[in-house]
Amino acid sequence: MARILIVDDSPSQLMGMKRIVEKLGHECLSAEDGAAGVEVAKAEKPDLILMDVVMPNLNGFQATRAISKESSTAHIPVVLVTTKDQETDKVWGMRQGAKAYITKPFTESQLVDVINSLLGA
Repeated sequence: MARILIVDDSPSQLMGMKRIVEKLGHECLSAEDGAAGVEVAKAEKPDLILMDVVMPNLNGFQATRAISKESSTAHIPVVLVTTKDQETDKVWGMRQGAKAYITKPFTESQLVDVINSLLGA
């Protein structure tokens, strides 16, 4: 069982991803914006982070960069899960340190495949 942090300011998106993650048998942590996500990542050291991009305080690109540059959290894979579907967004997200990029709306199998591949399941 892995510990997965979900960072999303939409309660419905958060609940949807939480349901999928828990169905896989993993433990869920959550944060409602990028700044909180960075703090939870530092404090809890999850095995994987699912990160929205468009959020208040610190957007997902900024939060991903902060997590991937911080030595205590740099090993944690971040998956950007966002409505931003332009190729430039994907390239920029990966340059910030993301290991994968999923656009919303996504299917359950898309999310499961990415989680399993990054956790080595």
